[in-house]
Amino acid sequence: MKSRQMTRPLFPPPASWPKMARFLQQGTPTQQAAARVLQELKIFQVLAPFCPRLAGTIPIDVDLPGSDLDIICQAQDLYELAARVATHFGPMPGFRLRHKTREGQPILVAEFEYEGFPIQIYGSQTPVDHQRAWVHMVAEAYLLDQAGPEARAAVRKLKAAGLKTEPAFAQVFRLPGDPYDVLYQLGHRIAVHRLARPRRYGRK
Repeated sequence: MKSRQMTRPLFPPPASWPKMARFLQQGTPTQQAAARVLQELKIFQVLAPFCPRLAGTIPIDVDLPGSDLDIICQAQDLYELAARVATHFGPMPGFRLRHKTREGQPILVAEFEYEGFPIQIYGSQTPVDHQRAWVHMVAEAYLLDQAGPEARAAVRKLKAAGLKTEPAFAQVFRLPGDPYDVLYQLGHRIAVHRLARPRRYGRK
């Protein structure tokens, strides 16, 4: 069994797909495969009008076998996004498209599989900078960047035991309160603080 490749810090997470793709291409085997799959699908080109970003566990290397590639989008007209997704990815294995309501807001969730990766496209009217998946990943990337590889291994171990990502981070980093709210608040503070003082966090 091959040992895991040492993971480079991902903080701050790149918002643009070209920068994220370059990061993934130099990362773990799973990250490299994810970059190849997403480029083959041209998914960021297809979804370009909807501000797509890659979020989730694979960019920050706390994924498990079978983890999704999560692509978040902003769409004022979710039916327009749904039509584009169905046109380009409808023939893919396992394709499903659902309109739902979350926290009183309409959302779109599309799912399919490609080259062994489950892929989820999430659409909301909320700007991607403020969507929970992105803000949580900002907070999680920051925590991992500060703590090092032992924390990443601990998060992955808890996830393998059945915990969701956010509760696993809360337990490893001893974050009090609701894990989802605490990580959102932390991610928001980090984003605001980086705008005000861009050199304080991260590494040269």
